[in-house]
This record gives sequence, structure tokens and C-alpha cells, in this order.
Amino acid sequence: MQTWFITGASRGFGALVAKLALDKGDAVVATARNPQSVVATLGEHPNLLAVGLDVTDEGQAHEAAKAAIQRFGKIDVLLNNAGFGLLGAVEEATAAEIEALYRTNVFGVLNVIRAVLPHMRRARSGHILNVSSIGGYQSGAGFGVYCSTKFAVEGLTEALAAELAPLGIKATVVEPGYFRTDFLDARSLSVSDARIADYAETAGAVREHAAGLSHRQPGDPAKLAAALVELGGAPNAPLRMPYGSDTVAAIEAKNAFVAKELDAWRQVAISTDFDDARAA
Repeated sequence: MQTWFITGASRGFGALVAKLALDKGDAVVATARNPQSVVATLGEHPNLLAVGLDVTDEGQAHEAAKAAIQRFGKIDVLLNNAGFGLLGAVEEATAAEIEALYRTNVFGVLNVIRAVLPHMRRARSGHILNVSSIGGYQSGAGFGVYCSTKFAVEGLTEALAAELAPLGIKATVVEPGYFRTDFLDARSLSVSDARIADYAETAGAVREHAAGLSHRQPGDPAKLAAALVELGGAPNAPLRMPYGSDTVAAIEAKNAFVAKELDAWRQVAISTDFDDARAA
């Protein structure tokens, strides 16, 4: 039996993963700002511990991890799922909107990781799953600030994987594409009030497209949840795990673009080395 610690577990991917993990006999510490919302979604279960957690509060993160250890004795899989989006051009986003996004999507992830890792290190085992997005690999107009938070999660996870490997702990960054959840609804996606006419054809067009795409996304949330349950604790888990054909296509397109651009500018790039370094 594995013990899962899941943030943002009252709805969306977090709730789906929690339910499947419980169904397979695992223990689940399901956290949300309001723990009663977790119980309302998942019901009562002997292997379920619903804990109140605002991920932006580092003290609460440590208390939640402590409660998990007191109840189940271990944390095998941490699923950092809590987060939200921001739609609007980079210039349109206000300082308050940007700071709120980073507090949850970046500093919240860090708070929970720092709270859980001491327990995993003592056990010399564990698996951290940090939910990023295709936007953590390829940014785009209209989602620049949001994507920047997911780029941060990707960088953190790369470093974590290297730091934790000698300790028997794995770290994987999860990159979903567009899945048919409520991510594009108001509960999960903030939209900048400011609209600058000069961005009508770029970020403005993305605003319109996102509104029409909501609940018509190609990805199946139930299939993703099942894949995440299978991934948690897998001995051969990858550093990056993309999900969705749209994500795979976007990764392939970006890799091709980067390779082509690097080839075109290679000589300029390497020309900045010391001459003796190039000769060596």
C-alpha cells in the first residue's frame, strides 16, 4: 500500500487521482483549502485523511505533512497538483495577478516539497510528481505569465531529480496538454481585466479561442488520472512525462524549431569562447 499526498484534491485531476488511489487500496492524504470539500467529493473512507492546506502557507504545509506521517507513517508519492492559470498578454497582467500566480504555482510547490522531503529522506524512498503543463515546455501568447510559472516548476524538478537520485527518491514533472476539465473556467483560470488593442491578434485571439475550447478539450481526464496512479512510485519513472497527443505534437515542434535555430546561429554562438578554449 502506497501513501499519496495530493494537493488541490477537492476537484479536477487531484480528486480523480485520489479516488483511483483509494480504489486500488492505497492511502491518500487529500488536501485542499477546505477539507470538507474533499470529503464532499470523495466521501468517507478508512484510508482517506482530508487535511486543510493553503499551499501558500509554509506552516500549514509542514503541519499537513506531519499529520500524514502521524496517520499513515510514510509518504510515498507527493502529487503537487494545486494551481491555477492566468490568461492575458504579459503587459496586460498586473503585479498583483502575477504575484498571486507565483505564490500558488511556484512558491506553493516549493512549500509542500520542503515540508514532505524530510520524511522521504528519512525513508530513503519516495516519488515527487510536480504537475506542470505543455506550457511548461512551450510558452505561447496569452499565457506567458502562467507558462513562466510552469517553466519554473520544470527547472525545479530537473534539479530535484539530480539531488534526490542518490537518496532513492524520484522526481517527475507531469506535462498535460488540454484535458476536458474546468481549467478554462473561472474557478481555475483568471483573466486579466486589462485589454490592450495592440495584442488583439495574439493574446486577444487566444482569449477568444480559450473561451470556445472550454469543455471541448481533446484529453480524457479519467485516462490521465489512471496514468498518474500508474506513474506514482514507478521504478523507471521518467524525468518528464507528457500526456496528450497535443502535448507530444507541441514538444516535437519546439524541439525541431530549437534544433533549426541552433543550427542557423551555431557559429555565432560558439564564437564567444576564448580562442584557446575552442582550440582545446
